[in-house]
Amino acid sequence: MHPEWVNSFRVNFTTLISYVPIIATIVTTFFSVILARATLRYVESTDKGLALAREEFEREWSPELHIKLERVSAGEARIVVTNLAKTSVLLQMAQLRKLTHLVPSERWFLNDPLVGGMTWTQDISKRLLTTTETEFEGPVVASITFYASGRMYRTDWFRFNAQIRDGRITKLDPSNIPARRVRVIQRNGEERRKEMVQDVTAEVDPNKIDRTPDEQFFEASAGD
Repeated sequence: MHPEWVNSFRVNFTTLISYVPIIATIVTTFFSVILARATLRYVESTDKGLALAREEFEREWSPELHIKLERVSAGEARIVVTNLAKTSVLLQMAQLRKLTHLVPSERWFLNDPLVGGMTWTQDISKRLLTTTETEFEGPVVASITFYASGRMYRTDWFRFNAQIRDGRITKLDPSNIPARRVRVIQRNGEERRKEMVQDVTAEVDPNKIDRTPDEQFFEASAGD
């Protein structure tokens, strides 16, 4: 073997060895990027799983009531309140009003527990006629105020189409369900708690009350 070839082989081998750390660094960087992307995907999947679990927990344990007015006969109607959540609640007050009235026409206080998944009923024939009078056709709404986990809540207004003829209930059908969930109405302090239990709408400015476009339409029609 010629000496020139041996020297050339030694030079190439030395150059190749000097490139090994660079190649190793490139390979390590490549696999590090892959591992980082896999870690990010795992974190995103974990976050989505936690969000779904949190949402499921809130749906199961957050207080949520459904209200229904039923026509039993021409002279009898009842309110049916269903607790859709797992937590138990204590019903405090029920309210009825025409959709064209800002202030409830009829409200009465309660002190009845309602276990999760169960229903509570009460006759409201006289209260409904007091709200609508002997001749009426149009929407009426109902709401429930209740305690849950030491806090006071109030449902949104559940709407029903009622028809009263000569003091007889001829129609009482649900129109829709609220788009919003229950809202906390209790503040810190004993005085505020008592006030909200007695009347949750008396001090509200009529111009600031949340109304749907249908409610505004009915109010405008009544004014005309």
